[in-house]
Amino acid sequence: MASVTNTYARAFADAVFAGRLDAAKILREAQVLAGLVAESEELRQVWETPSISAEQKRAVLDAMVAREGISRTVRNFVAVLIDHRRTTFLGPIVKQFELELDRRMGFAEAEISSSRELADAERRSLESQVERVTGKKVRARYLRDATLLGGAVVRVGSTIYDGSVKGQLERIRTALGS
Repeated sequence: MASVTNTYARAFADAVFAGRLDAAKILREAQVLAGLVAESEELRQVWETPSISAEQKRAVLDAMVAREGISRTVRNFVAVLIDHRRTTFLGPIVKQFELELDRRMGFAEAEISSSRELADAERRSLESQVERVTGKKVRARYLRDATLLGGAVVRVGSTIYDGSVKGQLERIRTALGS
């Protein structure tokens, strides 16, 4: 599955960049369509049933595109997935497409957990520090975790930066135990 999602996501990103299209707008539209598919069991059944022709499936797509105001680019991309019987991968492809766009535009997604709600100045400071460490612009998502006691834990991809009081105490405990 990973190779399918990566292949289609990269190809879609290539088309967006080659056409100098608004990547954020295209991503939002693709997310809307993926959301509609995720919410509708009937739609998934129509698109996944081999006995329903590709033309009929594209007609359903065209009705959705017209109703939601989706661009021709996104419509054509989903039509390719229909033609290649890859609609079951739409959600993962769109998520991978988002990651590919972020990579190409120099963004990193950061998940920042803290024990309390952070003030705007604290958020800007943390994001600035993460940008210096990663060398990328940061899109941060903030979570509250009461088990941290204080400080913050930042996850960027598979890398975790633990600046929490809980993490510091665990490191001290480990050092004393050795």
